[in-house]
Amino acid sequence: MRVLLRRVLPRLFALAIAGLTCFPQLAEAALDPIVIQEWQVQWIPQEASENEGPPADGTWQEADAGHPLSALPKGAKGVWARVTLPPTDGWARPGLLIERLYGLDLAVYQERRLVYESRRDFEFDRNKLLMALAPANHPAEYEIRILTSTERAGILGGLRIDDFDRLSHRYASRDVPDLLLGTSIAFLACIMLLCSGYLHRRQRSSWLTLCLATMSLGMLIVCYSPLPYLYLPSGGRLMLLLFDLSLFVLAPAINFYADQVFERQYAFFTRFSRLEAVYAAICLVARFIYEFAGERNYGVYSFFFNGIMGYVIFAQLLLLIGVSVLHAGKGSRNAVILSAGLLLFALSGALDLVLYYWSDKTYVLYLWKFGAIMLLLSLVVILARRISADYVMLLRYSKELELYNHNLQRTEKLEIISDLAASIAHEVRNPLQVTRGFLQLLAGRADPKSKSYFELATNELDRASDIITDFLTFAKPEMDTVSVLDVPAELKKIESMMAPLAAMHGGVIRFHAEDRLYVVGNASKFKQAFINMIKNSIEALNKEGWIEIKAVARDGQVVVWIRDNGEGMDEEQLAQLGVPYFSTKTKGTGLGMMVTMRIIEVMRGTIEFRSQKEKGTEITIRFPLADPDETAPLPDELHL
Repeated sequence: MRVLLRRVLPRLFALAIAGLTCFPQLAEAALDPIVIQEWQVQWIPQEASENEGPPADGTWQEADAGHPLSALPKGAKGVWARVTLPPTDGWARPGLLIERLYGLDLAVYQERRLVYESRRDFEFDRNKLLMALAPANHPAEYEIRILTSTERAGILGGLRIDDFDRLSHRYASRDVPDLLLGTSIAFLACIMLLCSGYLHRRQRSSWLTLCLATMSLGMLIVCYSPLPYLYLPSGGRLMLLLFDLSLFVLAPAINFYADQVFERQYAFFTRFSRLEAVYAAICLVARFIYEFAGERNYGVYSFFFNGIMGYVIFAQLLLLIGVSVLHAGKGSRNAVILSAGLLLFALSGALDLVLYYWSDKTYVLYLWKFGAIMLLLSLVVILARRISADYVMLLRYSKELELYNHNLQRTEKLEIISDLAASIAHEVRNPLQVTRGFLQLLAGRADPKSKSYFELATNELDRASDIITDFLTFAKPEMDTVSVLDVPAELKKIESMMAPLAAMHGGVIRFHAEDRLYVVGNASKFKQAFINMIKNSIEALNKEGWIEIKAVARDGQVVVWIRDNGEGMDEEQLAQLGVPYFSTKTKGTGLGMMVTMRIIEVMRGTIEFRSQKEKGTEITIRFPLADPDETAPLPDELHL
């Protein structure tokens, strides 16, 4: 027990001492900040010395957060603000924070003694004031001198008294999101710029224009935030220069990008874009003259930038919205997206300006940032859609080129086969017929054992003759008798002929056709082509198989579908259809399908195959719809 007390009691005593030591800090942390909403102001005339202390007399006007009195009257170069602070001995390190004020040079006096001073050599008048206070157990009066070279000066919001560390955190954290947003957008533009080398030349111009718009927008957001000017005062002039350059680049970049979206259909908008680019270049030159030639050229720069630029940007927004709506009326989705982004950007900017002037120029513009982000998103979406459309177009072109090459190779092969068949088919058939006749004669005199051999030889000669007939049909389909065919009637005859064969293979044929379907062609060749296709479907059937034949009229054409639920074919087999000597059957030659496709081609028809393994095949045949009452001569291409 004694050992336990020896170990525990010293530790409890140490904890008690630590608690008593930290109690003031805990009490301090529990204090709420004090926000002062009222103060007094007195204008500083132009002839007043910048080193003078607080005025001993003069007229002080009452001001508060609702009416801050920040617009300088004529002949004034700044303002004195007088405020009474409550006792600050409740904090170990009290501090004063003014988050919103307009001014370039700041000085704080207590009892006519200078306690704080900051100066700027650049004209960015959005400022903040953070200073440490000496703990006091009684109210203290402070005078704040605010000098500027612009048209506004003064405190806009309340004065906050709190622990200096917490005020330091608040001093920076309120503007960090803007800084992160701007740098993120600028970093994204850098990444986009690095990726531009991998794009096609046609896409690169739009991409680079979007990179410029993105980079300038990010820099605008960064340079509009007061935080960089507070922590990097030596770079203030450079950041102001970057702000102006970004503004000069952003407006023409958006115009050129929009002109590409509109595909340069509006000549007046293209001319306006070029004129604005020229004007932005003039402003850029005026800005550099002002920057490097001194204050005496400020009037030239102010005329081009402050006097005209706002009206040009306003006209640009109106013109962009009008042209976007006009282009969107033509059904362009890109124009609709651009119109939405521009409209949000214009509305947010207009609302910012209304609130700014409504508040007597005390309102800090921030809504335009959200509108600019929405505009940037719309531009990115449009670019993504254009790249996607280019990819789809390239893919479609590749497929068309592949199909063209395939058809060209097939045409060359078929032309060779056609010439070969036409030249030798007759010469080969005659010796075959003579040989068959002699074989039949010899078979009548042969012994019974040899007759089977003669019969086999005769059958093979007949098969060779059929192949030669197919060659001749392919080379020159005999359509000497051409007429207007009643498609439903012809298909009904074919269905009656092929139904028994389908039943032998365990299948059934289902037939349906609309009335008054007519095509021009040869009835015999028409039957030959459809019998070949239906026979192939029957031979591909499994148990409980079916074949569906349907004929309808669509868009001035007779469309015939032949569907089955047979074995089906894969993509490689589909690509080989119509190639000589390719067949999915063991003893097939592939000439039947080749002849079928040739017959349909001569009848000015088209044929299309769709198939999947184990799911069946669908054949779509289209012919021009004919008028049965027309007496005009038949097309010459059918008289081959």
